[in-house]
This record gives sequence, C-alpha cells and structure tokens, in this order.
Amino acid sequence: MLDLAGQRWNYPGNLEQAVRDEFEISLTRFYQIVNRLIDTREALEYSPTVVNRLRRLRTRRH
Repeated sequence: MLDLAGQRWNYPGNLEQAVRDEFEISLTRFYQIVNRLIDTREALEYSPTVVNRLRRLRTRRH
C-alpha cells in the first residue's frame, strides 16, 4: 500500500482504479488505511521518504 500511495498520480481516477484493481477497496478506505499505516514504525523503516512525504501532506491538509 505504501508503494502505491507513494507514487505520484497525474489524475485521481488512475489511482482509484489501481486501488480497486489491487486491493478491491474504495479510495476512501485506502486513504484511511494509509493514514494509520504511516504512523507506524514499520512503515517508516520500510520507506522513510514516502512516509515522511505523506505525513507532511497530511499535516498541510489539516
């Protein structure tokens, strides 16, 4: 999920289709899971660049 969330998407529909194809869940559910995931130590160890970028984006939105 982190790999997919960390990619840059030009069009939101492309990401939504990729999430449905890969995980068979909605984009909303995907983001809920990713938001919880980026708070874990394991995710930070797996992909620190992606996790830190997603954390910054989340902070800006709130």
